[in-house]
Amino acid sequence: MAKTSTGIKSERLRKLFRDMVNIYSPSGKEYEITEYLATYLHEKKLPVTLREVDEGRRNVEVVFKESKLEVAFIGHIDTVPAFDIENYEYKDRDGEISGLGTADMKSGCAAMIEAFVSKYESGTIPQNCGLFLVVGEEESGDGTAALIKSRSFPWAIVAEPTNLVSCLGHYGYLEMLVSIYGTRRHASMAGREYNAIFSMLNMLMKLCETIQNKYPLAVLNIRDIHSSESGFAVPGSCEACIDLHIPPEYESPKAFARKLKKLVSDNLSGDSITGCEIEFPIVADGYNLEDTGYIPEILKNTYKQHNMEWSPGYFNSHSDANLLIEIGCKPIILGPGQLEKAHTRDESVQIDQVIKAAEIYRTILDNL
Repeated sequence: MAKTSTGIKSERLRKLFRDMVNIYSPSGKEYEITEYLATYLHEKKLPVTLREVDEGRRNVEVVFKESKLEVAFIGHIDTVPAFDIENYEYKDRDGEISGLGTADMKSGCAAMIEAFVSKYESGTIPQNCGLFLVVGEEESGDGTAALIKSRSFPWAIVAEPTNLVSCLGHYGYLEMLVSIYGTRRHASMAGREYNAIFSMLNMLMKLCETIQNKYPLAVLNIRDIHSSESGFAVPGSCEACIDLHIPPEYESPKAFARKLKKLVSDNLSGDSITGCEIEFPIVADGYNLEDTGYIPEILKNTYKQHNMEWSPGYFNSHSDANLLIEIGCKPIILGPGQLEKAHTRDESVQIDQVIKAAEIYRTILDNL
């Protein structure tokens, strides 16, 4: 089996990655992949613990020295649901690996596992780190919530897809739900007052215009919009789910939430609706870490050893790192793959980059 200069066994990594992708594991249905990974790590003689998150759902943990945990290597093993349940599995096209979860983030998880296994095989595993493969990130983040409820650690490396750029900055995030109520009537009366859909569309256009003009670096996404079923009639209600990703140099997500609530209310006044409800189920702060300190200095040295440029970036999505920063942990996002390929029908990652990620993680372990 071919070894890299860091001790990574590339063919073993490739097989692990293939097996992980071929196990269907959308959020809430992670049992099979959890059992597979627990067995895999146990067979490699690593100390494995399964931590209960919910009924039938558990995180996989590998910790060598409980009292000295300083760095958590974290990856989520769940995915979004498959676009095509008959066609989600691993495919290799000249080193371009496609399949559900290849970029987000089974490649990063496989690379971290191989780094820990190869390090353990060398006989010099560091005592101050742990590997945590969590469930539920694509929906509620309940796997990481269970992790931080039971453990604490000052630093974390999270294997989200960053194209192997170390992201010391992270966008904030808020989720807004807007429900608008009008009056149900015959479809031929659609131009009359109290039309929930017309009001929602007008409000969303104004919201998009405001964000684009005043906050050009923020990322607004209208995730869902739907109305009450009404047949040949004007629906009586309309709901929308909106995501906003906010650069850390902007105002806090809480401040944005107050502004958005006022903007929505101001654009739904008068005779356009009969009622409105606005909720913010998720409001998560972003952050900017200094490029100095224990782990950043190790990362700088790691990049130098691999002849890579040290140029920290931003992770502009929501992730488990938003939960970690709340408990005083300093999370750095670093993984193979590109975020723009995540959650797409054509999700893919270069196998060479997955191997490189494993080498980087292994070098970090060597330098701890």
